[in-house]
Amino acid sequence: MTEFQHPHTLMVQGTTSDAGKSILVTAIARILARHGISVAPFKSQNMALNSAVSVEGGEIGRAQAVQAEACYLQPSVLMNPILLKPNSELGAQVILNGKAIGNMKAQQYHQMKPTLLAEVLAAHNTLSENYSAVIVEGAGSPAEVNLRERDIANMGFAEAADCPVIIVSDIDRGGVFAHLYGTFVLLSETEQARVKGFVINRFRGDVTLLDSGLTWLEEKTGVPVLAVVPYINQLHIEAEDSLTQSQTLQSAQNSDAINIGVIQYPRASNHTDFDVLRLHPQVDCRFYRDAQSFTGADVLILPGSKNVRGDLAWLLDNGWRETILRHLRYGGKLIGICGGFQMLGQVIHDPDAIESEAGSTEALNLIAMTTTLTQNKQLRNVTGQSFLGRQSTVNGYEIHAGISDGVALEKPLFTLTDGQSSFTDGVISDDKQILGSYLHGLFDKKDFLDDVLQWAGLNKTQEFDYATFRDQEINRLADVVEQVLPLQTLTDLLSLPARES
Repeated sequence: MTEFQHPHTLMVQGTTSDAGKSILVTAIARILARHGISVAPFKSQNMALNSAVSVEGGEIGRAQAVQAEACYLQPSVLMNPILLKPNSELGAQVILNGKAIGNMKAQQYHQMKPTLLAEVLAAHNTLSENYSAVIVEGAGSPAEVNLRERDIANMGFAEAADCPVIIVSDIDRGGVFAHLYGTFVLLSETEQARVKGFVINRFRGDVTLLDSGLTWLEEKTGVPVLAVVPYINQLHIEAEDSLTQSQTLQSAQNSDAINIGVIQYPRASNHTDFDVLRLHPQVDCRFYRDAQSFTGADVLILPGSKNVRGDLAWLLDNGWRETILRHLRYGGKLIGICGGFQMLGQVIHDPDAIESEAGSTEALNLIAMTTTLTQNKQLRNVTGQSFLGRQSTVNGYEIHAGISDGVALEKPLFTLTDGQSSFTDGVISDDKQILGSYLHGLFDKKDFLDDVLQWAGLNKTQEFDYATFRDQEINRLADVVEQVLPLQTLTDLLSLPARES
């Protein structure tokens, strides 16, 4: 008899948010996959504004799409059955098995959790039947005592699925032993019994300096520290949500760089659209919240939004309309993506209170277009061709709840296909100063990005293949983690047959 009902599932929980759960799952997934073990990622409940479109045409958290990439898989709704997308301080849109089922306040969602647990377990069971291993990411911390009842994201899931757990903590934050010990003692006896190891993340310096602390922790808990993962300089793995500190830094240092500014309103979504800009050697990409701090750029971008009318109101209240108009008068270029594209138009209607209160909001009136938010979300992966510059190829994904109409759409930015039908998308303004599109990930394809940079004023672009770079970074992460958390340790934790390294 095995110790666990699902011994080939390993759950990674953390002492805090951003302790390293997403990164560690990504690393473990790539280590196993490149050793020929079929593996899939899983996160029962994700709260994030960065999302992706799955192979089935559903919406999941961006982190699970990255983890699927680490497994050499296409992302699936099975990998993240519940996604919460905050659209106010008290509520969020709830996405179940890839489809939105409505907006809920926290208490309403909390009462629904027992029903949702069945959906979560069904998705996990399907993955476990089809893959040799499943690596599960927790959410936040399992020691949040106010959230223990009805938990489906941490130990609540581990207990229901009956799988082993490892707990990771970030030593770079300080207090790592207090975090690990405090988290462990706040667990119940049955929860403590399934913890098979600790991982210390982002350590700088001589690891022998930790020896006495590691011994103390194991004596106090009976749980070994499996690995101390060193700090990895300049590692780029797409962020699960919001902006990391590194994403606020300028990427290019040379004087010939194209300057790109991204407005950071409160519910801005899909920040990963701009990772390639931040990393490109010829782009200085900066994020701005305060209009007064914006001193000019070649291109200004309005990103996606989870609450378009709310973020538009914030934009107007904080002086961004005048700043945008001045930017255009001075010859600057402007791009609107998804919700930012909708803001470029004349009016945004939300008659059915899809994102917030029912009503209509006058937009920036920069292009002749109106948008009506609808119940059914457009979710699809697409490829196509642009009408900008050399008419280069593009690919990306759509996640939006609006239908836009107007004469501006007669000059589209793209012609696209989802594999079943062809259609146009976006806008190129008459003066070619403004571009708009519903497409996320539009800059990831090198050809189109080169055209955009030349449109912005760059004479000659350097070679930069973002897809290759992203895969190299996952391998770099896996290389470092495998040095301290070797394959044999992972197969032991997963009760898998030993394999040659």
